[in-house]
Amino acid sequence: MIYLLEDDASIRKLVIYALQSQGWEAEGFERPSLMREALKDRLPELLLLDIMLPEEDGISVLRSLRQKHETAGLPVILLTARTAEYDRVEGLDSGADDYIVKPFGMMELLARVRAVLRRSSSQRSEEPELVSGAIRLSQPRHEASCAGEPLSLTNKEFDLLRLLMENEGLVLDRSRLLDEIWGLGSEPENRTLDVHIRSLRAKLEAEGERIETVRGVGYRLREAAE
Repeated sequence: MIYLLEDDASIRKLVIYALQSQGWEAEGFERPSLMREALKDRLPELLLLDIMLPEEDGISVLRSLRQKHETAGLPVILLTARTAEYDRVEGLDSGADDYIVKPFGMMELLARVRAVLRRSSSQRSEEPELVSGAIRLSQPRHEASCAGEPLSLTNKEFDLLRLLMENEGLVLDRSRLLDEIWGLGSEPENRTLDVHIRSLRAKLEAEGERIETVRGVGYRLREAAE
C-alpha cells in the first residue's frame, strides 16, 4: 500500500491512477488528519507527501512521523514546489528519503517510488549485526546504537552508516554512495550526501569523528582502535 497526502485533487487523482496502473495499492488523502486516521488501521509501505497542505505543512507531518516508533522507519518521498536548496535540505534533514520537485513527470515519479521501495525491501533482508567500535547496527531490526545509546536515524542515514560499516577502512566514492542510497550516481555534485554525512557525524558524537572526508573522492569510516 502507498499513501499519498496531497490537497490538489487533480494531482492526487493522477498520481493514484499512475500508481495503480503499475500494480500498487494506493490511497490518497487531502488533509493530514485523514491520513493519520488511516494510519491507525494500516501502515503503508511508502508515503508520498506534499509540503504545502491545509492544517499543517508537510515538513511538520514528516517530523511527527519520525518521532513515533511505528512510523519512524516509514519511507517518505516529498512532493514539493519549492526549488531552493534550503527547502530541499530541510526536507532531507527532517527525515525524507527522497524528494521530487513539482511539476514532475509520472515516469520520474514511478522510477523514484520503485527505487525507494527496493531500498526499503533490502533493509528488511536478514543480515548479521554489524559492529564497529562503539557503533552497533542490526539490519533485520533496523536499529543502531552508539556507546549503548539508541540512535534515531532516518532511513538514508541508516543506509549510509551500514555501507560505511560494511566497508570499514575503505574509501567509498561519492558516485557509489549516491547511486546505492539515492539512485543518483550520475550527479556527483549533489549536496544531499554531504548533508547526511554531517547529520550522521553529529548523531554519532565522538564516534562520528571516524567518518573521514577523502577530498575529491568520497568518505571512509576509519577502523576502530583496538
